[in-house]
Amino acid sequence: MSNPSADPMVMTSRRDGVLVITLNRPHVRNAIDQGLADAVDTALTTLDNDPGLEVGILTGTGGHFCSGMDLKAFPTEGVPRVADRGLAGLTRAHRAKPLIAAVEGAAVAGGFELALACDLITAADTAFFALPEVTRGLVASEGGAIRLPRRLPHHLAMEMLLTASPLPASDAACHGLVNQLTGEGKALDAAFALAARVQANSPHAIRATRQVVNATRGLDDDAAFTVQDPITAPVFGTAIATEGVRAFCEKRTPDWTA
Repeated sequence: MSNPSADPMVMTSRRDGVLVITLNRPHVRNAIDQGLADAVDTALTTLDNDPGLEVGILTGTGGHFCSGMDLKAFPTEGVPRVADRGLAGLTRAHRAKPLIAAVEGAAVAGGFELALACDLITAADTAFFALPEVTRGLVASEGGAIRLPRRLPHHLAMEMLLTASPLPASDAACHGLVNQLTGEGKALDAAFALAARVQANSPHAIRATRQVVNATRGLDDDAAFTVQDPITAPVFGTAIATEGVRAFCEKRTPDWTA
């Protein structure tokens, strides 16, 4: 086991326009204290602000994704939020670029809420998800109680929230909560492959699409179109859109930097 005081709480690496953000507190299954929360927030800011980065991947060391809030730190630190961006600077943040959760082992409590805040999820078939907050006198208040009922059948989500029942990754995949199920140790590889599929498309169109999805959630159609149109209208008049259409007609790969 590595010395927890000697290693960075969060490690980052870059590969082909992808920023990998790795939670690195394996001795506590990557539980989130304020130090780790601040480090994740810094990494996410780098992802959004660096024009050389297109997609982020969030994962963990030691065979686990994240066990949630560090309960030993809770009495003195409280919930490890960052400003108005929520748990670890993610669960309430308005991010500009796609983020993929690559889940091995446990993604529970706040760890599951981090995954739910991501755009896409890959998971090993040995991974599992859970929201055990009620067993500790707490509430899944960083997106669990809000997002989970939108992603799963209502009664299954309520069972997880009210009884703390875990959900195996294989079952999560059956219900569409996981984009790609992999063998153990392969979730990160699958996340890179998924990132490459995202990167093949226009960054401007991806950004606008994410913005529409997030801005129109919960609205009726009329209200949603009213919110959507100012976001999408500028996209259609860009040189990027012209390049995409021309490349399709010419049966070639678009040059999104043109």
